[in-house]
Amino acid sequence: MTATLDLAKQLISIPSITPDDMGCQKIIADRLSDIGFNIETLRFGEVDNLWARYGTQSPLFVFAGHTDVVPTGPVERWSNDPFVPTISDGIMTARGTADMKSSIAAMICACEVFFKNNDTLDGSVAFLITSDEEGPAIDGTVKVIEHLSSQDETIDWCLVGEPSSTNTLGDVIKNGRRGSIGGDLTVHGVQGHIAYPHLAKNPIHLFAGALQDLTDEVWDNGNDHFPPTSFQISNINAGTGASNVIPSDLGVQFNLRFSTEITDDEIKQRIEAILDKHQLDYDLKWTLSGQPFLTPDGALVEAVQQAISTVCGIETELSTAGGTSDGRFIAPTGAQVVELGPVNESIHKIDENIDVQQLEKLTAVYTEVLKNLFSG
Repeated sequence: MTATLDLAKQLISIPSITPDDMGCQKIIADRLSDIGFNIETLRFGEVDNLWARYGTQSPLFVFAGHTDVVPTGPVERWSNDPFVPTISDGIMTARGTADMKSSIAAMICACEVFFKNNDTLDGSVAFLITSDEEGPAIDGTVKVIEHLSSQDETIDWCLVGEPSSTNTLGDVIKNGRRGSIGGDLTVHGVQGHIAYPHLAKNPIHLFAGALQDLTDEVWDNGNDHFPPTSFQISNINAGTGASNVIPSDLGVQFNLRFSTEITDDEIKQRIEAILDKHQLDYDLKWTLSGQPFLTPDGALVEAVQQAISTVCGIETELSTAGGTSDGRFIAPTGAQVVELGPVNESIHKIDENIDVQQLEKLTAVYTEVLKNLFSG
């Protein structure tokens, strides 16, 4: 058993379903403390966060990740206990294997390897670990960043260990993400009897034209780094359960993943203009989950590309596809942010898994990133 596999299994065995860390960060802190990191535990609300730093100089490179995992779903549908990492034919199955305790284990072991030969360096290395990435993400990374800003801490480079790879380790890295804005819309009508529609106002019918306009709207055409902004309905709900009652209200949930070609304010204005055009009586609550960000070619992207080439022997693809990550809280500080982690095919699924050979490769890639940034 390798050091990375041993640590990964130790972390994966802990049922740290969001937002409960369940002691994972204590294990991480102890390992990092042993190699000279200064440890700061930060608890906000019900969320445990860890800030560990080696060195005091700039530039500051940060490994970022999360110890919380999504719920398992029906346990009986798993091939084994979802919190007992089980290896069969070189594949380790358990919740958190790919997303993202294996990455954290690889980050720690990479630092243990790197600092054996680099006890002093021109810069600093830190870890930002939260237990609130899979949940509301209110008391996690965003609060840590606020705390660091109040302490005048400036992050120059950040590598987030999210599972970015598609088919094989390192084939894709994320150098940006789309923004995400959602709306909870309630369209008001007048409840009544189906047989007397002239005495009621059906909110489903009233919304039909606006729905067509919203789905037909061309929000933007994207650009070289981002696909066009996408409007999607995730839920529509109305009715009393009776077939002869016109409902009083219609509930609609929608989301837009948006590019850098449009702002969240423009999205709000254009959607409200469409609703107003159809003379709807409505309430609308907005939730902005994150702004789009892009890390252009530079020291961090080049260090990661070179590391992947050295260890994996492949050229990596830069991508901004996928959902949001905690990188959205770090990038606005001016930090260069890249996401690099295992293959993401099984994340959040029953029988989440990782090829154990990826663990040593990932550790080696992370070690090479450190070398490329600090040993050049």
